Amino acid sequence: MSRFRIQDIRCLENSPTSPGNLRSKVSDLIFSSTKAIAKVDAINPETGEYRVVLQGTLDKEETRFEDT
Repeated sequence: MSRFRIQDIRCLENSPTSPGNLRSKVSDLIFSSTKAIAKVDAINPETGEYRVVLQGTLDKEETRFEDT
């Protein structure tokens, strides 16, 4: 697992990406956070389309040690 930094947030929007690549990035983000929550914003059972919002705080202590 690699440490996720605040500068890495924009890479989540890179499209197109495989579900596996996105899963890895989101996992790194969550594991590098001191707190995280998820909210289901929308779901369409007919099409399978969904929208999930993640909110959290990255651990600045870990980020600071990586930059040195």
